[in-house]
Amino acid sequence: METIDVTESNDPHVVSPAEGSELLRGAPWSRLVIVGDSVAQGVSEPRRGYRSEPWSSLVIAALRTVRPELEYLNLGVRDLVTSQVRETQLQPALDFEPDLVIALCGGNDGLRKVFDPDAAENELEALFTPLRKAGGTLVTSGFFDIIGNPHFDERYRGVARERLAVLSQRMRAVSERLDAVYVDMQTHPTGREESVWSSDGIHLNARGQAVLGTEIIRALGARLGNN
Repeated sequence: METIDVTESNDPHVVSPAEGSELLRGAPWSRLVIVGDSVAQGVSEPRRGYRSEPWSSLVIAALRTVRPELEYLNLGVRDLVTSQVRETQLQPALDFEPDLVIALCGGNDGLRKVFDPDAAENELEALFTPLRKAGGTLVTSGFFDIIGNPHFDERYRGVARERLAVLSQRMRAVSERLDAVYVDMQTHPTGREESVWSSDGIHLNARGQAVLGTEIIRALGARLGNN
């Protein structure tokens, strides 16, 4: 069901700047690198009542309230599968010498014609392991449930939904093995709403970006013991 009259300022699923700052109180991170596909890049479209900014802007702004010296690098590029992220972004990410890594990828693995869950999990582990060892804190995320996405092609929605659920489970398993911060978006209620999706049927709109940024902040806050 479409959310009515909700804007960023009163959205129960979006933290305010003050709330974000409080959740990240005492954050130790000063060098953030983001790797991944279009989710990492922040591909989006405007939605009335929300800032047209990617999820990363919300996270970076909140971190800079407690760590003004924060430096960041976003390497995300749309349309990449996990193996391509590893091949093109892993070394530049390591070269940046981060103490916080946010890795958002895997969705394109699930949308390929042939889907191999074991191979996808192996690729995730091959990417995440060196990032975790070098980056201090690693953040990963599962995928929104696309049941509420009216723009996704109905012919493939069921299969894609099942694959993204499996990928989220595999993502969680890899993250737990590496003691990474895992953001569970599969169960987030907004995934069942039209209001977070771009009209291209694939990406999050400005509200979805704000929701994702909020959940990353909340997950980091939980790791810090601030929730």
